[in-house]
Amino acid sequence: TKNNASFTDIDGNMWFGTANGVTFYNPALEKKVECEPLTHIRGMEVNYHSRTMLSGMKLNHTEKSIIFDYYSICLTNPDVVRYQIMLEGADADWRPITQQTRAIYSALSPNKYIFKVKAKNNAGIWNTEPVSYSFVIKPPFYQTWWFILSCIIFVTISVFLFIKNREQKLIRENKILEEKVAERTAEVVQKSKELEEKNKDITDSIRYAKRIQNAILPPENSFAETFILFKPKDIVSGDFYWFAVTKTKQFIAAVDCTGHGVPGAFMSIIGHNSLNKIIKEYEFEEPAAILDQLNDEVSNTLQQQSEEDEVHDGMDIALIAYNFNTRELEYAGAYNPLYLIREGELTEIKGDRFAIGRSSIKVHQKFTNHKLQLKPNDVTYIFSDGYVDQFGGADGKKLKSKALKEILLSIQHLDMQEQKEYLDENIEEWRGNLPQIDDILFIGSRVR
Repeated sequence: TKNNASFTDIDGNMWFGTANGVTFYNPALEKKVECEPLTHIRGMEVNYHSRTMLSGMKLNHTEKSIIFDYYSICLTNPDVVRYQIMLEGADADWRPITQQTRAIYSALSPNKYIFKVKAKNNAGIWNTEPVSYSFVIKPPFYQTWWFILSCIIFVTISVFLFIKNREQKLIRENKILEEKVAERTAEVVQKSKELEEKNKDITDSIRYAKRIQNAILPPENSFAETFILFKPKDIVSGDFYWFAVTKTKQFIAAVDCTGHGVPGAFMSIIGHNSLNKIIKEYEFEEPAAILDQLNDEVSNTLQQQSEEDEVHDGMDIALIAYNFNTRELEYAGAYNPLYLIREGELTEIKGDRFAIGRSSIKVHQKFTNHKLQLKPNDVTYIFSDGYVDQFGGADGKKLKSKALKEILLSIQHLDMQEQKEYLDENIEEWRGNLPQIDDILFIGSRVR
């Protein structure tokens, strides 16, 4: 054809003038290519340097940045060619369709890889089988199986030799120690027998005191809808609980005497007898008045009114009186509080900040009487400080009142005996291997 010897009409048909005549071309009649495209991987770069694509290529662990160039042949319309790529070992699936003819992978880990690419031509036909190239990135020597095995063998032998050497050393030291122990065994055995005899006499006396103390404590089944968690630190306890009933009221007290063991047990007997005397002889029924009189009784018993010979024996107490007819609860306390849980909320009624029987209490100081109107399903708790003061937990710290309140709120819906079991298991788990530091007394009651 010559210049200007071509023409396109309004229907898109093309006309060409040639030396042999006129040529007519209708694009609409062009047949689409029905065969799949020819796809090739042109080359690769390793760490941004061109590398010949050898079969079964193995790269070291520092050669982890890989670039592949690829292409597909489409003579009719190269711009419509689309690609999908995947690197087995790095990609979970085929990547999205793209026009890009370069694939970049950086920071590849040691592994076996197969790079795959497939193309789609203007007829929408994909390669039946993708073009692929496999290669391996080798791990560093310290990640190879032979190096790891060598390390394991070396460590095993070292540990074995260390143990054997230590064992021989211990045998020698034990032999020397046995000789020294044998020299003193006779003396220790003799002293041990003497101490055992003395200890047996003391223990028998303490166990007899425990039987006396248990005799004055009411059985737990004396209380309806009530649990009593009683855990003495020693054989006998400085904590005790007290129970009494009049025509209209039921009295329950949780008492913590000075000290624990034998001294605390003597104080508990004094406190128990004094409370019985106040109810039966004086017929007091207001908790605050009972505590005022109890302070006088204990002080007189211990002769603690003389400032020249001041004694600090005494007791902390929480005392409640429940009226059967009106469901009214009265409370008075010496340091020990009352907890009331109603409809999922906990209220703390604090006791007065002075104790029973101690000569530091002022003559004019009187205990405060608190009155509460109870509702069905209300739960009340009184207790000594042994529970919250117990050391334990991961840090070996005291349990404290905040944690106790959270525990009570979480279990207040349980049956009272189930609550007792939970509190018992919880304090044992809390203290772990640490010793119990004080007597524990905990009383819970539910209103029906």
